[in-house]
Amino acid sequence: MARASGQIALPLDWSAGGLNDGPLIVGTSNADAVRYLRHVSTWPVRTAVLVGPRGSGRSLIGRLFASETGGRVIDGHDSVSEEETFHAWNAAQASSAPLLIIADAPPSEWGIVLPDLASRLRAVPVLTIGEPDDCLARDLIEALFAQRGMALSPEVASYIVPRMERSYAMIHRVVAALDAASLEQGRRLGIRLTRETLLSQGLIDPDLLERQDVDICR
Repeated sequence: MARASGQIALPLDWSAGGLNDGPLIVGTSNADAVRYLRHVSTWPVRTAVLVGPRGSGRSLIGRLFASETGGRVIDGHDSVSEEETFHAWNAAQASSAPLLIIADAPPSEWGIVLPDLASRLRAVPVLTIGEPDDCLARDLIEALFAQRGMALSPEVASYIVPRMERSYAMIHRVVAALDAASLEQGRRLGIRLTRETLLSQGLIDPDLLERQDVDICR
């Protein structure tokens, strides 16, 4: 998949994704986090925390990070015990293999009981994935349809983005709804079917239906 102008070119290429993943779309909301993860040699400690909404590609970033660095990824800070996280932190400091912890919120909100773990995590950089901007939202919609084997015209993606809530969760809901409607009705996914489907399911703002489409990403 070619990198659109709304995306940010970074030194190492993760654009191919993993074996069973689509491409990693890098834009303004995740570029700082991805850039930091690609420069492990500069880390002040051998551990980082990646915080972002579910559906934001954070697990894919974790898999690519593990593949590139040989480090360990804990995908969900509460998926293991505090004791295991503590030992993983110590192991990362004692070896060349870094540790990445993926979470919904920063460590200050985890309610950590183990004092030694809490003190160590206070020194850990927290990387944040923000909600997508217009360009990243459009590119992600196109990529998700490509994963489903459907070619989506740029006009349809550009129609959707300015009329929907800007979040990863909504992007996944919109793509699932349109995929299902196209299959059920046996119709090509054009702007008319897109409008009908998203309006009927309350996934776009009806007050923005007449909004003029301006593609600022290409």
